[in-house]
Amino acid sequence: MRVAFRADASVQIGSGHVMRCLSLADELRARGAETYFIGRTLPGHLGALIRERGHLAALLPPPAPLALLPSAPAEEEGDAPAHAEWLGVPWPQDAADTARALQAAGDFDWLVVDHYAVDARWENSLRRTGRSTLVIDDLADRPHDCDLLLDVNLQEPEGRYAGLVPAWCRQLLGPQYALLRPQFAAARPAPTRRDGRVARLLIFFGGSDHDNLTGQALTALAQLGRDDLAVDVVLGASNPRRSELEALCAPLPQVTCHFNADMAALMAAADLAIGAAGVTTWERACLGLPALVVTIAANQRPTAACAARRGILTWLGDAHEITAATLAAAL
Repeated sequence: MRVAFRADASVQIGSGHVMRCLSLADELRARGAETYFIGRTLPGHLGALIRERGHLAALLPPPAPLALLPSAPAEEEGDAPAHAEWLGVPWPQDAADTARALQAAGDFDWLVVDHYAVDARWENSLRRTGRSTLVIDDLADRPHDCDLLLDVNLQEPEGRYAGLVPAWCRQLLGPQYALLRPQFAAARPAPTRRDGRVARLLIFFGGSDHDNLTGQALTALAQLGRDDLAVDVVLGASNPRRSELEALCAPLPQVTCHFNADMAALMAAADLAIGAAGVTTWERACLGLPALVVTIAANQRPTAACAARRGILTWLGDAHEITAATLAAAL
């Protein structure tokens, strides 16, 4: 079986879409499939990481300067997905670029699409070659043309994809379908509960952390004056402030700064996490790790609110509402 993936990572988008596709691709390859990633050349793309993980990858050309992009007709602009700008190019161009990359690599059995910026029009244009399509989504805010739809988040209300997918589409909904790497299952603790004492803290705000919540969390720790607290700080691959944050951590003996970290091991060792929502929500939940969570995008709010109501995490609010004092008080 040959499986192609269309997903992007960037400073704006973050790394979550590519990372969860990598979890699926790793498992498919272990079962004998050939995997192939297609992504746009954007600041903070993860092409090198994809290849390091042993997958084939093709990078589409970077977006042209805004002044050179053709303007879309007014009716098309009104129909565009809320995150359309994340593609960097008009959707017909992206679909054509993707089709060319697929044709150059040969026939594929499945196309996996994990991108908030595309909808049924893009998907339909790629389905004309006869391949089956899996769409990974969280938003339920646009129609899809697919055979399988995967949304791992808590569903409130149920049936939110009604009318958005074809009648024959099989829907895989809920955290039981979360795309977690095998390391998390291996690190899953015995059925014992943490006793509430916090001796080790994990800080991770995703691949890019464009709001620099990591810096605010470090400031909050300084305000607490808890030198006895061991702290692991994880910096994502697309974090533009990596050098600055590493320099901030260096003089603090109780703080260890990690890059390309073993997240399962760090989560298993921690007593409490501070971080964002998204894919990490289910990684933490798998390992029974309590978390103080900040939503860094509007699309994370429904899952964070639902998870908070069910006692899975403590939601502190949106990034623009958070200060170092907020984090210090929560800690």
